[in-house]
Amino acid sequence: MREAALYSNLKSGLRCDLCARRCVLHDGETGFCRVRHAKDGKLYTSVYGLIDGMAADPIEKKPLFHFAPGSNAFSISTSSCNFRCQFCLNYHSAHRETPVGEKLSPEDIINLAERYNCGGITYTYTEPTVFMEFAHDTAKIARSKGMYNTFVTNGYLTPEAVDYIAPYLDAASVNFKGSGNKKFYNELMSVPKIEPIFTCMKRMNEKGILIEITNLIIPEVGDFPEDTRQLAEWTVNNLGPRTPFHITAFSPTYKLTNIPRTPVTMLEKHLDIAKDAGLEFVYSGNIAGHDYENTYCPECGFKAVERYSVFLKSNNLNEEGRCPKCDADLNIAGVKWMVRGPGKSRFF
Repeated sequence: MREAALYSNLKSGLRCDLCARRCVLHDGETGFCRVRHAKDGKLYTSVYGLIDGMAADPIEKKPLFHFAPGSNAFSISTSSCNFRCQFCLNYHSAHRETPVGEKLSPEDIINLAERYNCGGITYTYTEPTVFMEFAHDTAKIARSKGMYNTFVTNGYLTPEAVDYIAPYLDAASVNFKGSGNKKFYNELMSVPKIEPIFTCMKRMNEKGILIEITNLIIPEVGDFPEDTRQLAEWTVNNLGPRTPFHITAFSPTYKLTNIPRTPVTMLEKHLDIAKDAGLEFVYSGNIAGHDYENTYCPECGFKAVERYSVFLKSNNLNEEGRCPKCDADLNIAGVKWMVRGPGKSRFF
């Protein structure tokens, strides 16, 4: 057990200030995330350094297409989550009643990342907010070692939590489901309100953190074209038209095994909506070989980056991460960790 980083002492109890739920707990009580506990007038986390999942992944898998393309990220997670998605891919970890894992220190994570030739660390698989203290301490060391840090997150962070991690966070993949439809979030994800996600993204943007948005489209229960339009328009107006925007196909999993995989035609409808809203970098996800996996220069049309699924086939960007043909700014960050040239994945 480690004392939590962000909480407030109120007359009504201890309020956790990491997640937008802001659970208020009394001694002996546990937060919605299952890993925050009130004891003797203090709030504690039970997952500090208790690593439930880790792997060296292509950064494109996050998906982050505009950050350090071609690099590998050492990915880590702990048990549990602050959402209850009925279609969770990592439900075996995110929905554990009791956390499990291998006890590791931040230094251990950095050493593993270096051993596997990774450019940085990604905090992912479950929700990094629930292991924020460990992410913060690891990210701080990673930054001192010249490595990057990225989040794959549902975006349900408080402004205080963003401020806490921001000095060490380079990029974030913010994952929407069902285009942010409020009823969908409430009924299939147990999320009471979605407004904090937009507040979080604005705060991240103000702090200079690169944001890429993903939007999972689920047939029958999570196919909301008008909500996709609103999400895309909000992105254009608040984060800018060159914010990478991924439309991702669903595969049957967890409690939604009776729902079919997202048809390509359905996904392409949402891709068109996002493009029509003014977004310049719109990507398909989970449809290997689709042309929308590639990055095209919006100025001259040159194919600057070619991908297959989560694997880099070729990175033709110049050394500054710009279009090699017309020198247009393609909103590529993390250039110093970028791997140019043909992809090095064994897939090819």
